[in-house]
Amino acid sequence: MRATSDDKFHDECGIFGAWNYPEAANLAYLGLYALQHRGQESAGIAATDGQSLHVERAMGWVADVFSRERLRRLPGHCAIGHVRYSTAGTSTLKNAQPILVNTALGPVAIAHNGNLVNAEALRAELEKDGAVFQSNSDTEVILHLLARSEGASLEEQLPKALNRVSGAYSFLLLTPDSMIAVRDPYGFRPLSLGKLGEAWIIASETCAFDLLEAEFVRDVEPGEILFITAQGVRSLKPFPPKERLQCVFEYVYFARPDSLLWGRNVYTVRKTLGHQLAREHPAQADIVIPVPDSGMGAALGFAEESGIPFEVGLIRNHYVGRTFIEPSRGIRHFGVKVKLNPMRETLARRRVVVVDDSIVRGTTSQKIVRMIRSAGAREVHVRISSPPIQWPCYYGIDTPTRKELIASSHNVEEIRRYLGADSLGYLSLDGMLKATGSDPSHFCHACFTGGYKVGFEPEDTPQLRLFDV
Repeated sequence: MRATSDDKFHDECGIFGAWNYPEAANLAYLGLYALQHRGQESAGIAATDGQSLHVERAMGWVADVFSRERLRRLPGHCAIGHVRYSTAGTSTLKNAQPILVNTALGPVAIAHNGNLVNAEALRAELEKDGAVFQSNSDTEVILHLLARSEGASLEEQLPKALNRVSGAYSFLLLTPDSMIAVRDPYGFRPLSLGKLGEAWIIASETCAFDLLEAEFVRDVEPGEILFITAQGVRSLKPFPPKERLQCVFEYVYFARPDSLLWGRNVYTVRKTLGHQLAREHPAQADIVIPVPDSGMGAALGFAEESGIPFEVGLIRNHYVGRTFIEPSRGIRHFGVKVKLNPMRETLARRRVVVVDDSIVRGTTSQKIVRMIRSAGAREVHVRISSPPIQWPCYYGIDTPTRKELIASSHNVEEIRRYLGADSLGYLSLDGMLKATGSDPSHFCHACFTGGYKVGFEPEDTPQLRLFDV
């Protein structure tokens, strides 16, 4: 059984880069450690000594992939790294990143976070024109477009290549004498610039800077290309301005609580989500508990706003890997129980508010409600710190199909009955956007509304047979 069958959206990827640091690959290794939550399928690092590029990548977590010996094979003053959870392409080594290719201008490595919505059409066009692909990742499409773009330098070629792609992308390019950071014109995915002494750092989240004691300088702006060379950092903005579409789910679930994201601390935003949730959906209860770990901030906010005591009612096993073997004599709800265990002394005879960040299929939430009841809770009131998820994401998040999303075909009362909860309350869209403390128009919330602004039209979803369990 896969441990990732936890009924959550799964994050896309994390990228990290270091320029002008004596042991850049070691720094990239530590940076990827801090970004491990953004992808657990594969990890890789590309490094340059100023003459050639070297790449090491493998399936698995950062700590499993990189030994001291492997890091010694990555000499040089500049490196980029990648942790992956596949959103486009299969979960195999050939799709692990960074991807290294040789072009007319020399070797180039790329590490990408996001998803190109027109990748299949571009790939078919390129293959018809004679291109040979080594993977089925959409990232390789960027490299083929780059190799075919006219220009005497990457500075000339890169904007031409990117003018042909559509969707979400934050990525790093590495050459023997430069590191290039790019964020798409809509700004779907986060990307930040930092400084460590004389070294420049790029990372998907600022928590990587904290680990290295690096200084956060600023976010890479939507539509910006940063060229980092021996001469310093140079900014290029070659694309027409677009509507800003930052992924609001980064605040709700994906980003680490200690990261600074688009000017706000993630943990602070999550507590504010909980405060707003308590105002919109109060409950008569004895305790508030989170579904760990992602529900922690919102549960604390809910408890503060409501005045109901916060307690730890579910204990998470943090040492569960990507897969585990279920006993031959099956244990009911084994997949949830191996990761969560109820605190009977806390829950028994109590009216419980349980706070989580989202409900995707509903299967795990149903099992959690049953688990809390089996521990002796008198009532179970479920509160969710985001609106009902009704649509898949096409911008770099691994999501189920629409027909698998419980809220796409069932109303809140039907979902409450399915979960077996005494009440169910979702945070409103307006409440969620208000809690970010930012301009609401700057966020993509297509997974809640179906309002795709780039590349897709909503699809119909048939009714599911919800109660056949």
